[in-house]
Amino acid sequence: MISKDKLEKLSKLIRYLILISTTKAGSGHPSSSLSAVELMSTLFFGGFFKFKINDIEYINNDRLIFSKGHASPLMYSLWAAAGAVSEEELLTLRKFESRLEGHPTPDFPYAEAATGSLGQGLSIGLGMALNAKYIDKLPYYTYVLLGDSEMTEGSQWEAIQIAAYYKLDNLVGIIDVNRLGQRGETIYGWDIKAYEKRISSFGWETITVDGHNIEEIADAYKNVLSVRGRPTMIIAKTIKGKGVSLLEDKDGWHGKAISEEQLDTALRELGNVDKNMRGEILNPEEVNIPEEGIEEYDKIPMESGKIATRKAYGNTLVNIFSKYPQIVVLDAEVSNSTFSEIFKKRFPQRFFEMYIAEQNMVGTALGLSIRGKIPFISSFAAFLTRAFDQIRMSQYSKSNIKFVGSHSGVSIGEDGASQMGLEDIAMFRTLLECVVLYPSDGISTEKLVEKAAKHFGNVYIRTTRMDTPIIYSNEDDFIIGGSKVVKESNNDVVTICAAGVTLHEALKAYEKLKKENILVRVIDVYSIKPIDKDSIRKAQKETKAILTVEDHYAEGGIGEAVKSAASEKSPVYILAVRKMPRSGKPYELLNYEEISYEAIIKKVKEIIR
Repeated sequence: MISKDKLEKLSKLIRYLILISTTKAGSGHPSSSLSAVELMSTLFFGGFFKFKINDIEYINNDRLIFSKGHASPLMYSLWAAAGAVSEEELLTLRKFESRLEGHPTPDFPYAEAATGSLGQGLSIGLGMALNAKYIDKLPYYTYVLLGDSEMTEGSQWEAIQIAAYYKLDNLVGIIDVNRLGQRGETIYGWDIKAYEKRISSFGWETITVDGHNIEEIADAYKNVLSVRGRPTMIIAKTIKGKGVSLLEDKDGWHGKAISEEQLDTALRELGNVDKNMRGEILNPEEVNIPEEGIEEYDKIPMESGKIATRKAYGNTLVNIFSKYPQIVVLDAEVSNSTFSEIFKKRFPQRFFEMYIAEQNMVGTALGLSIRGKIPFISSFAAFLTRAFDQIRMSQYSKSNIKFVGSHSGVSIGEDGASQMGLEDIAMFRTLLECVVLYPSDGISTEKLVEKAAKHFGNVYIRTTRMDTPIIYSNEDDFIIGGSKVVKESNNDVVTICAAGVTLHEALKAYEKLKKENILVRVIDVYSIKPIDKDSIRKAQKETKAILTVEDHYAEGGIGEAVKSAASEKSPVYILAVRKMPRSGKPYELLNYEEISYEAIIKKVKEIIR
């Protein structure tokens, strides 16, 4: 470890950089950054954090996540003190063309993930720690800087619980207990014993320190390295705005920069700063990930007759694992319903039970994704909605997560409205560049799950509970952004666009209408986003109208996706779930919501009249 004197000088330099960058920006969170300076300078330059500064992608670099993303001026100043960022660049903080954004994103290459929506960094770190301990088997540590305000988030306690369960002794949380939140005192103020009592009860090693005492902090980091079989939380009592008397422990300064005049006063108070001083980050151990070949195994054949797409999903994960060995599967204690348990039984070393904690599951998947894995995460479609903030935030980290929602729509039947995913398509359609896929049979599921694995970026796959007949052959190809014209003639009067359960209802309607000499075109819009505009517009030209049918609420679903792709030359009618669902037989509910084949027939006849 370097001398205490040098760490104090580096801390002073970092405070200087925080102050000049935020004042130049005219905004930011200097007070929240100043409180954690000694915690981070000691970690970085005290010989604990190991990182190849000129090889950001090195596999055995330690990882650092600022869960309290508003302390980004501290993050950027740390890397400036390490020589990775110039003072000139620091003064571009929060400017439109700068990579130093108000909250960190991976546009700044030393930021592991986009943070700023509080309560998510620990889950991301958990994913990275799982990767190191159980998958890549690397000795790197993952450190997560946490704010005391965000410790009221339920997602934190989901992560704390699961990290202890998996005995992640390579995961270190650091809580900056500076007492003040955005609008006053936090829930426990400076009662660090309250944090210690709660966190230790979950099975974590806890260490309390004075967050401005470099020797205490260094001893805490030394102790971390000797902990085995459990994660560690360093709980540090700090002062918000430390080092600037104008700000120290003062309410009303959260998210505010000091003025140029106040900066002059603060810098005089700070004293002499060696602006040319730089701290050294030690290099990590040189390692290689051993090549682990996947032994030959029997593939699971496609079932003839009928199969639920959720089961076809589980089968496909097994069948493609040898081709995509970076796959990792997570589930929220419903693997016997989502059928990810099929993969778990074959490859238990690549399956992680996340229990009923969907927010943490998504954050963990992001951590795994950032470390180069392809996480497939599954739960009931309805329950993914509670993790929407984590899902939303993942896109800003350039994530590669495959979300799979089963038990979608009223067609699940007797379980009732609480279990019915009816908002999921809308939710995932709102995400920038997120692919939304909805297979209708076993073969299309198999093909689309593999396409999802191959595609880099977030993908949502909607699966269904009920068994559906096989309608495609192994020769059929399914591409992201495509569709399938399942029934077609030169005399079609209406085009029906559907996917999943309602595609099968559309095919039943087709057969019955055909007997009455009414010909309709049926298109499987399995790729809801991006949607196949060409097929839709071609159908518009060749038929009188488009009718969409979906087991989803009208808002944000297939109908609106088709409507957004269609020209305005011919009408688009939408059949969707519009009544409050209830328990019942699947067909009773399809009929009740007017999305059954009978409802389709009725609507087609209305249109052609």
